[in-house]
Amino acid sequence: MATLTVWKFDSSDGARIALDLLRKLQEQQLITIRDTAYVYWEADAKRPKTKELGKLTGAGALGGAFWGLLFGLIFFIPLLGAAIGAGVGALAGSLSKAGIDDDFVQEVRDSVTPGTSALFVMSEHAIVDRVAEQFKQTGAELITTNLSVHEEALLRETFTS
Repeated sequence: MATLTVWKFDSSDGARIALDLLRKLQEQQLITIRDTAYVYWEADAKRPKTKELGKLTGAGALGGAFWGLLFGLIFFIPLLGAAIGAGVGALAGSLSKAGIDDDFVQEVRDSVTPGTSALFVMSEHAIVDRVAEQFKQTGAELITTNLSVHEEALLRETFTS
């Protein structure tokens, strides 16, 4: 079963810095990274910037279409207006079927604000207590959605090229 985990940091560079910790946890076999991306929002910027990283050792499982849609729904669609928002309704429905619902989107939208950052990790086989302990030591706040095998397959089918 795959898990989409979002770690929020109270600085715009916190998610980028936490990548080293994520790599170490993977090397220690405490987590298997399938895909990852992060968003950072400078304190004086009007909107956040995003970066897709893949699985930290090569191409990611889901690819840019998935991250682009997810970040678009969370951070950019509300800024573009209802007409464009309605145009992506079907794709948003695919995310909802895959376990990423409106509550998840709203929670991330409300949490990631100017001066903060967030690390998005699609993983499996995590030793949850040890991974969480390491991230909490960085001051990160956890927001998470669990995805079933079926839901992950749906995401792959919908968003991979």
